[in-house]
Amino acid sequence: MILPDFAPANPLERRTFAALVIAVTAAFAWILWPFSGAVLWGTALAIVFAPAYRRLLSRMRGRATLAALATMGLILLIVILPLGVISTLLVGQAATLYARLQSGELDIGSRVQQVLDALPPWMLDLVNRLGVTSVADLQERLAGLLTGGLRFIGTQAVNLGQFTIGLVLSVFVMLYLLFFLLRDGASLARRIKAAVPLEPSLRERLATRFATVIRATIKGTLVVSAVQGALGGIILAVLGIEGAVLWGALMGILALLPAVGPALVWIPIAAYLLATGAVVKGIVLIAFGALVVGVVDNVLRPMLVGRDTRMPDYVVLIATLGGIAVFGINGFIIGPVIAAMFISVWEIFAASRARVAPGPLPEEGTP
Repeated sequence: MILPDFAPANPLERRTFAALVIAVTAAFAWILWPFSGAVLWGTALAIVFAPAYRRLLSRMRGRATLAALATMGLILLIVILPLGVISTLLVGQAATLYARLQSGELDIGSRVQQVLDALPPWMLDLVNRLGVTSVADLQERLAGLLTGGLRFIGTQAVNLGQFTIGLVLSVFVMLYLLFFLLRDGASLARRIKAAVPLEPSLRERLATRFATVIRATIKGTLVVSAVQGALGGIILAVLGIEGAVLWGALMGILALLPAVGPALVWIPIAAYLLATGAVVKGIVLIAFGALVVGVVDNVLRPMLVGRDTRMPDYVVLIATLGGIAVFGINGFIIGPVIAAMFISVWEIFAASRARVAPGPLPEEGTP
């Protein structure tokens, strides 16, 4: 479609046209909002797999449609299908634990009491000094916390069937959008960058930073977290821990948060094993958690991302938590992206200020 040249002639026309652009953009975002998650993940996967698409495109002699379909097949094979299998196992285990919890077969209070009975007296005294008035009080708090967590997870698993149609529709929209973003993404990106009212070098820098952060978040955060969760689930399954997939998934989720990590899951489980007499299993879990799960982040993240793209851990932590609070599960990506763009914009602004800042005033007596 060829549009006629248009240049508003006076300030009123410019303001009116700017208001029209903002209103139409807001309306378009409004109608897309029900599928905002599908759009976000489709865009993110298109950015991450763009290098693979370009390699396939060159091997297929420029046949863009065929290369896009091959790339989508790769995404289905290594992302969508494994995620579907793990989700099915997770829902099954969560629903089973929730049913046992409701029937009374799973008594968390007695499990907590076993751990408390195994604590030495000095540790019980320390617990009391921390503000817990009695051992029974501590047992009630821990049992309530674990019961509430399992009830929430189990309820979500049971209710998942009610959202099956919406989930399938969102996946379809994501895959449909992903195909066109892979095939036409380069031209679309050029058109978007050309429409942004910034100087070309600044547009290019911000676009590059945006793509870099998306790739860093997917490859350096989600992939590493998935590996840590998988390793944690495997060792728990080997040790015969009930709900290994569920606990492994929780490790993966906590691994998304820097300075928190999967240790919040395997350390209490190891303590329970030690306290209930399974000393060998407890020691194996501690060793595996510290020497394998714990060092995955330090080994894999620099290999997948590179150290130059990393933000400070405290920034990632705050941005991720804030993103989750505002956007839900999509905040795992949106939060770090907003934080990275915030840092980039202010770095560019500071650099531009330094270039235009006046030089030092001449000293007295100098011409």
